[in-house]
Parts: sequence; C-alpha cells; structure tokens
Amino acid sequence: MEIPIYQVDAFTDRLFGGNSAAFCPLESWLDDETLQSIAIENNLSETAYIVPEEGGYHLRWFTPALEVDLCGHATLAAAFVHFLENPADEKVDFTSRSGRLTVFKEGDRLRMDFPAKELEPIALPEAIAGWLKEGVVGCFDGMYLVVVLDNEARVAEVTPDLDALVKLNKFGVVITARGDAPEVDFVSRFFAPDAGIIEDPVTGSAHCLLTPYWSKALGKKELEAVQISARRGYLHCIDKGDRVEISGQARLYLKGRIFVKELPEKSPSTMVVKP
Repeated sequence: MEIPIYQVDAFTDRLFGGNSAAFCPLESWLDDETLQSIAIENNLSETAYIVPEEGGYHLRWFTPALEVDLCGHATLAAAFVHFLENPADEKVDFTSRSGRLTVFKEGDRLRMDFPAKELEPIALPEAIAGWLKEGVVGCFDGMYLVVVLDNEARVAEVTPDLDALVKLNKFGVVITARGDAPEVDFVSRFFAPDAGIIEDPVTGSAHCLLTPYWSKALGKKELEAVQISARRGYLHCIDKGDRVEISGQARLYLKGRIFVKELPEKSPSTMVVKP
C-alpha cells in the first residue's frame, strides 16, 4: 500500500525553521500499530493522520512514542497541506480527541481555533527544583507542567535534567517568561522526554495554557509569542475565554509516498547489476 506523505515546517515563514511535522492523508484508518510505526520511522516530534468524514476530517497525532490528545504544529501542517491542495477553501474542520478544531486561511497565515486549558498553582516539584534553582516566579499544573521564570535569558539558558523530568510522570514541561523585546509578549521552551521528545521546537498545544496565563498577567487579549528553541517558532495568540486562537505560517519541505508493506525480495540470481 502506498500512502502520500508531506513534511511541513510549522510556525515559521522560512524553510528549516519552526517545528517540522509529517502529515499522511488516509482513505480509512490503518491499525494503530502501523500508525505508530510510521511515526517512529518519520522520527519527528509528531506525525498527523486524517481520514475524511462528513463535514471535514478526523485528525490524530502520534509522537515516536505514543498517540497524543492535542498537537498544534501538526494540525497547522495538516491544514496547510489541505489549503495547498484545495486553494478555494477558506477553512477546514477537524474532529479529534480534543473536540472540534477549525483552521481558517487568512492570507499567508493560518488561524487555529483551539480549546483553552486551565492551570492550577502548585509548589515547585523537587525534580524541577534540583536543577532549576533561580528565577522561578511560579509553577502551575495542567495539561503540561508550566514553570514561569523572571526573564527571557533564564529561559534561554535552561539545561534540563532529562532523567528528573521523566520521574515527574508528566507528558511535558513548559518553561516560560515575559519577552524582552517590545514586540514579543512571552517566550517559552518545551521538554517531553517521556514522550520521546527531548525538546520540541514549537509547541502549539502549550499555548492553549500559556495564552490565558499571559493574557491575565499582561492585561491584554492579543499576544505575540516566540518559542526560543534552536529553530524558533512564531505564534500570534488571542485569548477568547474558553477558546484560544493560535495563528502562524508554514512551509512545505517534502512531498512523496511511503510504502507500508515491503516489496518481495529478489533472488540474487535474478538481480541485474549494471557497471
């Protein structure tokens, strides 16, 4: 069986920036083991799959280790390819583990309508306190663990203890601070070694938590965010109460086909070797 595959750099206006996601449109669902095996073979932070359904598509996301409930950059990648192949469309609807997700095309930007996620203040876990000793403003628990630092430089300088993060038994840990530049409201980094992702270059789903937090902290509804990984990602976020809007650009890197079943091996005696 041959399956189309696309690789898209999300939350960036240039190739080799942002976060790279694989995307495979399917006619019907393959078994979960095959979906996971493809994600392992792709070796990207996420591989997205869609299957057509009435009114849109059913969307799923897999890291190299497991299926996840929500992924922003791979949703952006899937929508980017949809609009590339269907240029007359202005929006696309997905159903997912996190409910209905709608993506709108607005010029060279795509705007995603996602659920807002809540945070609860907690004491800094010992697994974090052991290596993140200075500049901690607050710690919060939600879909991910969020640690707020007092400035952008501390976020950039963080070198996490990955073994300690795994012991947290938390899918991901977000480190965030207010941005230094006037045009950047907040910055972040994201680590998820337990999910097979040491550092995620850009994490759209984390901004479902960060947008409401920074909206309240800064007293503004529209925010410009930068995930300051090596590849960097740029997100425009809007706090809409129980929903958040996350916008960004994307670039196509690769288009091809994958083969989920091996071809029969040829006998050495039948192979023709050309000089």
